Amino acid sequence: EDQGKIGRLFNSFMNTAKIEADGINPIKGDLAQADKIVDARSLISTIAELEIYGGPGIFGAYIYPDVGNTKQYAIYIYQGGLSLPDEAYYREEQYAPIRDAFLDHVKKMSEISGIEIDAAALLKLETEIASFHWDQVKDRDAIATYNKLSFTELKALSPNFDWETYLSAGQISPEKFQEIVVREPSFFEGISKILGNFDVEAWRNWLRWHILSGSAGYLNEALVNQNFSFYATTLSGTPKIRERWKRGISFVEGALGEEIGKVYVKRHFPESSKQKMEVLVQNLIKAYEISIKELDWMTEETKVKALEKLSKFNTKIGYPDKWRDYSALEIVDDLHTNLANIAKFERDYELNKLGGPINRDEWGMTPQTVNAYYSPGFNEIVFPAAMLQPPFFNPEAEDAANYGGTGAVIGHEIGHGFDDQGSQYDGDGNLVNWWTDADRAEFEKRTSELVAQFNELSPTAAPDVKVNGAFTLGENIGDLGGMNIAIKAYKIALNGQEGPVIDGFTAMQRFFISHAQGWRRLIRPEEARLRVATDPHSPDELRCNQIVRNLDEFYEAFDVTENDALYLKKRVKIW
Repeated sequence: EDQGKIGRLFNSFMNTAKIEADGINPIKGDLAQADKIVDARSLISTIAELEIYGGPGIFGAYIYPDVGNTKQYAIYIYQGGLSLPDEAYYREEQYAPIRDAFLDHVKKMSEISGIEIDAAALLKLETEIASFHWDQVKDRDAIATYNKLSFTELKALSPNFDWETYLSAGQISPEKFQEIVVREPSFFEGISKILGNFDVEAWRNWLRWHILSGSAGYLNEALVNQNFSFYATTLSGTPKIRERWKRGISFVEGALGEEIGKVYVKRHFPESSKQKMEVLVQNLIKAYEISIKELDWMTEETKVKALEKLSKFNTKIGYPDKWRDYSALEIVDDLHTNLANIAKFERDYELNKLGGPINRDEWGMTPQTVNAYYSPGFNEIVFPAAMLQPPFFNPEAEDAANYGGTGAVIGHEIGHGFDDQGSQYDGDGNLVNWWTDADRAEFEKRTSELVAQFNELSPTAAPDVKVNGAFTLGENIGDLGGMNIAIKAYKIALNGQEGPVIDGFTAMQRFFISHAQGWRRLIRPEEARLRVATDPHSPDELRCNQIVRNLDEFYEAFDVTENDALYLKKRVKIW
């Protein structure tokens, strides 16, 4: 039955005759609600009702282990309410052309849909909201963003936001909202200030826009294309929208990801790949253990704690042991009914976690996702099946290639457990300081050198922007540590033997070549700029070239000297 839902959902997305005929009818009811707003309370009530079925909100929320006590879940709330990618887009001079393009986009969307939206008033309100947003660097501070408040304290923090109305209109039981982790308290104070000086027209206008913009990708073709032209072409430089059937696949994947994952795993992920991967992971963890013991800058006291954390790492490979159950999700022939059903199904699934035991079987990615992650609250590393395919991993390839590819990815994810953020959590995922002050200071001295290195760099596609070394620090620590450990793990796998020379390349040369092949990308200038502003990873080329410049083994493998472009005199070593 759940497999049948895949086809039904896809067909509802592909029924363009119905979608064109419907026009904006699917959102007319929501728009009518927006126009009934008379004060802050009715705004909050309307937003809460719309959120049940995937509507827009002023802030976001997610459920995750409470990092003050990871034996229970907590609800985390965080800043939102904007149309542009980040608060910097509202204040920095370099984004003035994007702001102009946004105003133009809003006007066009208003004309196409026949919905009245005042673009200038929208930008004005969002600029005010953005002024209370934390910037990207502050927002990755694990301690500053952990503020556990009681419901009474939350109400005191933002008195003009009627939280009781929000819960009742949003059908959230007050028991679930006894304690809340507020990531950016000053944002919620700011929203309260704006609501205290309530401008009815400005907020109606804001909500009308967000209802339209949030649904635009699922409405008639003229709106789909205009939405694409701003959010993909202007912001990312993508010239052409993908064919509809491809967008349909992405849509179905977002809704029924693990159902599709079952089919993917059956077809593309043999048990032998999982076993090979398990050996790789074991060797990487062993290499980390050796590396921590050998560190010359860390005291024994902190090393014991670091090794304890490493011993508690949980590893997930390929696909979940327990698959998601989609039986409660009703899929019909109408796309917009499906969108509402999917949003409510996901929201119920998340809210139901509160008050229950921690689900350690759950995956945050589908098996068919080419990616991997480390989760600090679970202290786990997760490698979906799709990541375990060439160029990263090839069960037929020799070890040098696999350690340079997948080995570095595994090392990177383990490395997140010991980066500037991850190192603040213990082996059970709790936000606990397990460092001596002197060790922490030495760690920060080394990481600040890495920040300084990356601050000097620009992506080739956009030489006019500089990387933010502080914002990308966690990923850069993961990349650097991951490579160091992958090299060590490869040496463990060689068992004291020399690696073979193949096609005229030594084992270590092939290790680095395999690593570099995983980072080959083409990127448009607009997308490169967007990522520098909003992506905590450094540009792909630098994740390869800048990282290897810090590794002595790279110099040995290719006889790199002072006359070579990649030579770096002052190298950073952390893990």
